[in-house]
Amino acid sequence: MEPQSGGRRHFLKTVTTAGGALLAGSSPGWAAANDRIRVAIIGMGGRGMDLVRSAAATEGVETATICDPDETRMAKASAEVQSRTGRTPKSEPDLRRIMDDRTIDAVIITSCNHWHALTTVWACQAGKHVYVEKPIAHNVVEGRRRVEAARKYGRIVQAGTQRRSSGRYRKAIQVLREGAIGDLYMAHWVFAGPRETIGFAKPEPPPSSLHWDLWLGPARQQPYHKNLVHYNWHWFWDFGNGDIGNNGAHFMDIACWGMNKGYPSRVVCTGGRYGYKDQGEVPNTYYAAMEYADGTQLTCEVQGLYTNQETRVEFFGSKGYMRLDTRGACQLFMGRSKKPEADIGKLEDEDHFRNFIGALRAGKREMLNCEIEQAEAPTAHCHLANISWRLKRELRFDPKSRKFVGDAEADRMLGREYRAPYVLPERV
Repeated sequence: MEPQSGGRRHFLKTVTTAGGALLAGSSPGWAAANDRIRVAIIGMGGRGMDLVRSAAATEGVETATICDPDETRMAKASAEVQSRTGRTPKSEPDLRRIMDDRTIDAVIITSCNHWHALTTVWACQAGKHVYVEKPIAHNVVEGRRRVEAARKYGRIVQAGTQRRSSGRYRKAIQVLREGAIGDLYMAHWVFAGPRETIGFAKPEPPPSSLHWDLWLGPARQQPYHKNLVHYNWHWFWDFGNGDIGNNGAHFMDIACWGMNKGYPSRVVCTGGRYGYKDQGEVPNTYYAAMEYADGTQLTCEVQGLYTNQETRVEFFGSKGYMRLDTRGACQLFMGRSKKPEADIGKLEDEDHFRNFIGALRAGKREMLNCEIEQAEAPTAHCHLANISWRLKRELRFDPKSRKFVGDAEADRMLGREYRAPYVLPERV
């Protein structure tokens, strides 16, 4: 690639990392656009629209393409991009065409969970950097496969767990690392998110604006019904992971971050879909407990019906405990005291998307606040809990092999069957 005329800088940066040569920008459009980073945003739901706005507000970033199998959502997102930037992006319902577009530098993935891993692997193979929303994968095998793809192709991949960029949470983790509450022996989180029944929806022809085969992607062939598109897919195993892998993924990430652990060695999960009978398959109420090889623990609850509890994360140590809630408060209670210590303060907040763009420009994955491998084990905790719930028994897990101990039935649930041609490669 030759330097551009007219004083434009050649923006191809090569940085040597542990994984080899890492290219900050590798598309022809990168240098030709006077340092603009051209992104494609895949998935035009709530988070997709949030990231449309983030991209529009980030200097030097151009939303070149928007992608969604629903033409109606693409039209809405296209109008949003045009109103904020004065540019009309390309609309493309088939994300495979984005992988073929050599002018795209990075993809932003905010699609359904069952598409996250395959899209990331394809993007890395196509030489594109990736920002992918939580959970980073639909199952345990997919989580590791995408880390392998990022390393093999030298791509910068940010996991969309935005609390890693919060000054309050980063300060809390710093305080834990400094030993403020002593040796940690347990973390516990609660997600209190009441959900109403979704009822029952009958199969029917999909809307003419929806590319149903593309929406299904890797999932098994099945008829369209209104309880899948566009949100309640979260409550069906083919597409989602329940609220433990939806909103709970954020709090699982914080708990694992604070405990500074990898995979657990033992997991048990109980619960059910209580309070109503409907078409949903996943629990609305969970209680899960994980134990690590050293005997420390992580426990969690999803409360999907009415509750007087509030969403929070707690850490317990030999000297006291820490309590973080969604209002941003972080309190330390030492010994048996019921009175919290003075406020711990906070570090500066960072914009999670801009953190990704900054790392991309510098060609340094170590700048990411949540590099893809950091999100692998926390996400797997959610999947392991779901496997335990589905099998209705305690499971033992080997963190080194990333398989269950002497349990072929559980091992089969670490991955999934794929519908051709939307197949995750066994070797990336």
